[in-house]
Amino acid sequence: MTTNDAQSRRRAPAGAAVLREDVTEAIRAAVFEELAAVGFARMSIEGIARRAGVGKTAVYRRWRSKLHLVLDLVSAVAVQGLPMPDTGSIEGDLRLLYEVTSRALRHPVASQIIPDLQAEAARNPEIEQALQKALREGQHGVASGILRSAVSRGELREGVDEDLALDLISGPLYWRSVVVRGDLSKGYLAGLTAATAAALRAL
Repeated sequence: MTTNDAQSRRRAPAGAAVLREDVTEAIRAAVFEELAAVGFARMSIEGIARRAGVGKTAVYRRWRSKLHLVLDLVSAVAVQGLPMPDTGSIEGDLRLLYEVTSRALRHPVASQIIPDLQAEAARNPEIEQALQKALREGQHGVASGILRSAVSRGELREGVDEDLALDLISGPLYWRSVVVRGDLSKGYLAGLTAATAAALRAL
């Protein structure tokens, strides 16, 4: 056997070292369930493994700690993002964005996880950075696209204050759903759409 052959054989992963995607997805699903059930502070690798039906080793082979596991999931949200509305009008684009976002925020798991992660973010800079990245690349990325389309259609003026516009688009819905935990009915979303579109035109 040559030296190269020996090195190649040493580098080849053993069967147990190959990470099965179905196991990885089961662990990710278990993390959301565990976060919703006990919160980040009380969440444990043991609890996650138990929910996923795997051993702790399967979790540790993918993530070093529960912090890295949660950061990975939060970052995945940023990559996944939201669908880019293309209805032909600013009102239509905003309404679609609000409907999709509100459905996600009303999900019982999300409604418990988001406030908990926000509380942890106040104490943990890594979680804070991951959450900010998810919002910038997710919600704000879509909102920026809505602004650009509206400007190109002549619905908004050129040079609109983008930072303020993004706050107007994204802020009220998160305040209503995450902080106040108020009504997110179709009637509320219709009113929010009309008010936001009017405010954007006034910028």
